[in-house]
Amino acid sequence: MQWTDRIRQVKIILVVAAMAIAAASLYVSHRLVSDLKMEERTKMDLWAKAMKFINEAEDEAGLALALEFIKGNTTIPVVVTNPDGSVADYRNISDSAHVEEYASRMRLAGDTIRIDLGQGDYQLVCYDESTMLKRLTHYPYWQLGIVMIFVVVAIFALLSSKRAEQNKVWVGLSKETAHQLGTPISSLMAWTEMLKETYPDDELVPEMEQDVKRLERIAERFSKIGSKPEPVEASMNTVLDHVIAYMDKRTSQKVSIRGHYPGHDVLVSMNASLFEWVIENLCKNAVDAMEGQPGRIDLWLLEEDDVVAVEVVDTGKGIKKKNIGNVFRPGFTTKQRGWGLGLSLAKRIVEEYHHGRIFVKQSEVGRGTTFRIEMKREVRGEK
Repeated sequence: MQWTDRIRQVKIILVVAAMAIAAASLYVSHRLVSDLKMEERTKMDLWAKAMKFINEAEDEAGLALALEFIKGNTTIPVVVTNPDGSVADYRNISDSAHVEEYASRMRLAGDTIRIDLGQGDYQLVCYDESTMLKRLTHYPYWQLGIVMIFVVVAIFALLSSKRAEQNKVWVGLSKETAHQLGTPISSLMAWTEMLKETYPDDELVPEMEQDVKRLERIAERFSKIGSKPEPVEASMNTVLDHVIAYMDKRTSQKVSIRGHYPGHDVLVSMNASLFEWVIENLCKNAVDAMEGQPGRIDLWLLEEDDVVAVEVVDTGKGIKKKNIGNVFRPGFTTKQRGWGLGLSLAKRIVEEYHHGRIFVKQSEVGRGTTFRIEMKREVRGEK
């Protein structure tokens, strides 16, 4: 659990850092755009003064200089209007048919400078942001958007690569474990046969034989991790009965395990051995959640249209709301001892091998938890 919390903290720090960088970038861009707006406003003030000078100038040299200054504006859209709103002049506007509408929008935006011509007469210089300024206004957002897309793609590729590498490690470890278990299991089977012949009436020998068979089944399950097991039609009732029989002998008498089934066999396409392991894992977690206190585990087998559902209901300590979303993550555990892989493997078996769904249906601290598995009656690929 500490490892999972540390990973979560690192993610939060990275997200906060990314947000801080984005905010700083937007702030700097905003300041730059504001400075450019002020500069363009100053240019338009000078441009308006040049227009006024032209109307009043008597000096030909000064007039020529003012005209040159006016012609020098090649980027800022500007419209000069009379008091009645008619257009007296305009520059840097390509759509000449809608100049009056353009000027009206400028006036509504407040981007105007008044030129007093004397005797109450005046003109309004209406202007808009230059194309470059408009591009700079939106550029940071486009830039951040593109960067975020690349970051998301990079993170997704990294996680996919890491997940694929982890899967290879787990598959290799599982198959090697199954291989290593093979030799001692064969020896134990031989010793069990010898004990049966030597002590035919001993009551413990059959129990030992059952445990050896159990080890053999575990090794078989490990050997199937990573390969695509072929599902076959099997009785879910029988699978749950096997789990109850196994758990009942290895669980404290303080904990009762009961099954609740329909009155007929519920047939589902599945790999019975792997699915048994999933239910066993949920039951073992339920027993651990009771922490030595008296409790109860109920296995409910339900039929809902074309879905077969199994619900494992316990009266354990429950799961905190903040942890419900993490229970299926590899490495997450609330136990002092444990690898936190059981539910992760259970999820993989249900979802990848059986195309089903497993989730926490309900959990309340101090009252218990309900895990629900949903499977279609037919597995993909079968009819």
